[in-house]
Amino acid sequence: MARGKDKQVQRHEQILSRLQAVGEITVEELCSELGASVVTIRRDLDELEQRSLLKRTRGGAMPIGPLFYEPFKKDPSFQDKIGSFAEEKRRIARKAAEMITPGATIALTGGTTTTEIIRCLNAISGITIITNTVNVAMELSSRKDIDVYVTGGHLRGNWFTLVGPLATASAGLLFADIMFLGVDGIEVNQGLTCSHPQEAEVLRILAGHSKHLVVVADSSKLGNVSKWLLCPTSSIQEIITDTGAKDEAIKPFEALGIKVHRV
Repeated sequence: MARGKDKQVQRHEQILSRLQAVGEITVEELCSELGASVVTIRRDLDELEQRSLLKRTRGGAMPIGPLFYEPFKKDPSFQDKIGSFAEEKRRIARKAAEMITPGATIALTGGTTTTEIIRCLNAISGITIITNTVNVAMELSSRKDIDVYVTGGHLRGNWFTLVGPLATASAGLLFADIMFLGVDGIEVNQGLTCSHPQEAEVLRILAGHSKHLVVVADSSKLGNVSKWLLCPTSSIQEIITDTGAKDEAIKPFEALGIKVHRV
């Protein structure tokens, strides 16, 4: 019985990982990939849907979309954000999730890439998440095995971030083992930058209170400079980007001793 249960847990993890990678999958594809029967896969999908981890479709499943995104579904700017480098961001997120170990405290900035990271945490429990982003907290609200701390502050409409005096004050009380930073730009000499001054202030504090800094950014962000400094390039230890990043774009970072992952 225990061995059968272990196999079921393993299948569930593989199904969720596959959904995260491709966005939607059929029962037939899962049967072929996992070597399981149609009845078994359908039962797995039904159980995962009951746990709010996916949405059943006709003949398969797709990742669940939280209801709080519904008002934004017809917003062109929202669609541009979630559609831009979507596959690359999923690969970056999966690599980032591999760095997370049970018991760790993780700080996350706002953004589409960091949102993908939390969607890769289905097989990870016993961690603490620190964020100034409302949607991250909402997506994790059903996870009783993960502690979530939100900075508080003034809600900024641009990707659900919290900024202002309350956010900066609470950020000063929080410490993390690893922080994943989504950025608007990262340039060797100018550092990590974003487009909003108050958000930069909050994230600068969280970065200063984190032991290990990892930039998660698609290749379009490399070499770009936005308006406000988050932290110097020399403060970070790793960058996770996509395979579209050219050698000439990453060599300056590697020359500083920064480990660059192209996934």
